Amino acid sequence: MPPVPADTVVALGAFLAARGAPISPLGVWAVTLAANVGSAVWVFLAARRFGRPFFATRVGRRLLSERALERIGAAYQRHHIWGIFVSRFLPGYRAVVPPFAGIAGLRGRQALPPVLLASALYYGILVSVVHALGANWEAVERLVGRVGLILTGVALALTALLIWRWWRGRQAPLPPPGP
Repeated sequence: MPPVPADTVVALGAFLAARGAPISPLGVWAVTLAANVGSAVWVFLAARRFGRPFFATRVGRRLLSERALERIGAAYQRHHIWGIFVSRFLPGYRAVVPPFAGIAGLRGRQALPPVLLASALYYGILVSVVHALGANWEAVERLVGRVGLILTGVALALTALLIWRWWRGRQAPLPPPGP
């Protein structure tokens, strides 16, 4: 497990591809898709084979109760294709979709096509956007520099306003003591 999220590594690969690294954005996308879908398939199959028996053990029941497993299974049966597809776009949920689909008892032909399609789309968009940023990096730097100057000006103005209000509040006379 790398110390940074996978999306950061993918973005770095797409950026480097735009800046002259010996890989194309299509290569970055293909390697990413193969690794992502391959690991999702492996985890799905392992969870389908070992998930239910594990959660029947004492340790497993502490992690997920039988009631929680039933609710997960019902959610997958109700929303399986669209739920899996949409969840693959959400950080945090993306990693747990395949194992819980396996634990819920979905068949591979139900769970894996939406995983493949969503991953292909998500990483295709990520690689395309970051590659475009890398290809236009000089323009991005200029824009970020201008935005930075504007935000610095706004921060200085707000700081001056806050100092002025604080200073003015110190100059106001104290109200007379009450009865």
